[in-house]
Parts: sequence; structure tokens; C-alpha cells
Amino acid sequence: MEYMPPDVPGPESSFDDRGYWERCQQKRLSFQACSACGKCRHPPGPYCPHCGSDQVTWVEAPQVGELFSYTIIHHPAHEAVRGRVPYNVVIVAFPDLGVRVISNVVNAAPDELQFGMPLRLVWGNAGNGQAIPLFKKM
Repeated sequence: MEYMPPDVPGPESSFDDRGYWERCQQKRLSFQACSACGKCRHPPGPYCPHCGSDQVTWVEAPQVGELFSYTIIHHPAHEAVRGRVPYNVVIVAFPDLGVRVISNVVNAAPDELQFGMPLRLVWGNAGNGQAIPLFKKM
């Protein structure tokens, strides 16, 4: 499922977030968790912001999150999306894990988005072939 045109560049992984994007490529939404204090974090990083540990593990996200916040984009951020506006950019919360992820809701008109609404994880592909987490309203 593509939400954005294939000309939109996809994410390029860095040392810190490589594990996140590798798991996404396997269609597994996972978040870093500290092995010392157990708290999850996103985006991934080398040290736990809660206790400073560099020991990490990965925790699978549930298939359902909730809409924490959103904005509707009316001015294209990239030439490739000029014909796609307006589109949404959302923050999806996973309250049980204490993390949030930025994404899009692929099946909702702007007036259908509501704070707290449940969203189901689906997968799409970015222009560079990277699998990216997207969401559908339930």
C-alpha cells in the first residue's frame, strides 16, 4: 500500500535507527526498550533517556494504536506530493509502551480524524523500497 507517490524519497537509516528500519522491512513495528529500566523509547538512540544505560532490547508494538495528534498538510513539502495535498501527518500513541510514532492514516478524510481514535497498523513502501508503518482507521 502506497500513501505517497513513489517519487517521495524514503527514510535512510543511521547507526542509531538501523535496527528499527530493519524490523520495519520485515513488517515488524518494534521499539527500543532499555534492558536496565525496561522503559521503551522512540526514536531509537544509543542511551536510555531515563537511566542512561546503553543496554537495549526490542519490543514488538501492538497492532492497534491511538491517534494522539495530527495535522493536515495543504502546502506540499516535496514536489512529488504537489498533486496529493491535502494529506495528513499523524502521531500515533502506544500508551502501554509509552511511545509515539509519526505516520499517516491512509483511509481517512481530514474531517474523519479524531483524537483518541483507534488506528490499525498497516504497511506501505517508501520511494526507496523501505517498508514504512502506516495506519488505518478502524
